[in-house]
Amino acid sequence: MGTRPIDGKIDFGYNLRLYFSFLKKYKWLAIILLAIILVVEGSYIFERYLFKRIVDSGTDFAAGKIAMEALASALILVGILYGISALSRAALKFLSLTYVNKLETEMMFDMKRSFFDHLIYLDHGFFTTHKTGSIISRLIRIGRAVERMTDVFIFNAAPMLLQFFIVIFSLLAFSWIPALITGIMAAVFLSYSLIIQRAQEKPSIEQNNAEDVEKANIADMLTNIDSIKYFGKEENVKARYKKLSQISKEKLLTFWNYFRWMDAGQALILSSSVVLLVYFSVLDFMAGRITLGTLVFIYSVNGALVGNLFGFVNGIRNFYASMADFETLFRYAKVKNEIKDIPNAPDLKIKTGELELRNVSFRYGKRSIFRNLSLKIPSNKKIALVGHSGSGKTTIVKLLYRFYDVESGEILIDGKNIKDFRQESVRSEMAIVPQECLLFDDTIYNNVAFSKPDAERGEVWRAIKFAQLDKIIDSFPQKEKTIVGERGVRLSGGEKQRVSIARAILANRKILVLDEATSSLDSQTEHEIQKDLQKLMEGRTSIIIAHRLSTIMQADRIIVLEKGKIVQQGTHSQLIAREGTYKKLWGLQKGGYIK
Repeated sequence: MGTRPIDGKIDFGYNLRLYFSFLKKYKWLAIILLAIILVVEGSYIFERYLFKRIVDSGTDFAAGKIAMEALASALILVGILYGISALSRAALKFLSLTYVNKLETEMMFDMKRSFFDHLIYLDHGFFTTHKTGSIISRLIRIGRAVERMTDVFIFNAAPMLLQFFIVIFSLLAFSWIPALITGIMAAVFLSYSLIIQRAQEKPSIEQNNAEDVEKANIADMLTNIDSIKYFGKEENVKARYKKLSQISKEKLLTFWNYFRWMDAGQALILSSSVVLLVYFSVLDFMAGRITLGTLVFIYSVNGALVGNLFGFVNGIRNFYASMADFETLFRYAKVKNEIKDIPNAPDLKIKTGELELRNVSFRYGKRSIFRNLSLKIPSNKKIALVGHSGSGKTTIVKLLYRFYDVESGEILIDGKNIKDFRQESVRSEMAIVPQECLLFDDTIYNNVAFSKPDAERGEVWRAIKFAQLDKIIDSFPQKEKTIVGERGVRLSGGEKQRVSIARAILANRKILVLDEATSSLDSQTEHEIQKDLQKLMEGRTSIIIAHRLSTIMQADRIIVLEKGKIVQQGTHSQLIAREGTYKKLWGLQKGGYIK
């Protein structure tokens, strides 16, 4: 199942509350920024007022009302004031950008880290129903969204609102009609723009969903490039991607086409308002109610406000785009880990490694897996789980690791219910060698050390030598610093399993799980690794899941599962000597695998 697309509706209230919860940490920085913006916007109106004084002084001089000396004095004063205003504004802008850069980078870091931490702690079931590519896309996109949203408030909304009130009050000082026209123009302009923006909401989300699906499928295709090559399906995959990119293109075009209506409507509103503003202002000038400088001032401050209105509308575009990005990621904040720890749960410390499943019942979806299953595994014993695919072998391990919680019954370690302890501590107290060791794109050394990051170098090397990984490392030019590639693609199956064994021995836990640890290896490599695994199991409680029955002949007890029930148990020699499921499996397999 892929990552679920959002349904076309944005929860603005929730998204804004979550955004401001991150902003709250830097509220004083935001307040300082708003104060700087108020001064900067006021300086623009002040400079237009200075220009009005120049025009009025020039008009008076031309009419013979003032002498040349008075005009010169007025021009010098205006020049000094303008210089002070320009220099102050430049310094404040430099300061504001410094603060904005700090605010945005801090918030981007906080939000990405917060959501990564949240995602990494979600339960196993979440990651089985959400595509990794889409999660990555949404997590990375949040940085851009935070930047856009913060820019909207700092560079678009705050300057527009502050300048709007400054312009209206400035115009009222000369005439109420220009103030009224400007106010109505701004209201109609913003209302129309917001209506179009609201209409864009659904296309914006659909475009994001299409992009997420496209990226998720690209990740899926590139991850499975070997399968594509093996089956010669390059053309098939190219056709699939063409279809996906076509959908993305169409959704993006639909979203962009709304801007045609936006630009045309805005142009009509502004043109109409300018005609009315100039008409009534000229009438006032001709009637002698205002000066020529005031006429110029009215027109120029209106133009300045229009610039900020366009900036605000552009900010609203970014606001909706950010909200759409927030919606896709912020919904993850509503997803809770279904595997819950009790309040103040302590950490589990395993001493003996005794395991017990007591009357365990569990269903996956509507399918019942176990019903009142009981199984006791003594300390330091090697127990093998055998059965057809779907019999419940791997599910026992997932329940033990608390990937899922049982519906009823208990899973006990050292006689203690694992649900009474912090789930991360339960997992960290066990070691596992899985069927396929998935490695990080890092060095061999760091991949081994992953199971115990604080281990000293000597400990890591002892684990490497135990798994006979040192012989392999010696053949690499970069030795233990060799980068293994994504998912360990530069290593063979046997080499990866030796890394996995080294990890397990470094972890040094009382409980060890071998989940089909050798089934993907060739016979020679399997034979060599089996000896290492036998050494690894010494002194530990071991659970072995194997399709290849020849690998579990030395187990202390073999548990045969069928449809979630234990149908047989005993040693290999005991089970092979009597009729039953195990003997049938042995006869069918003859040293191979259970089908």
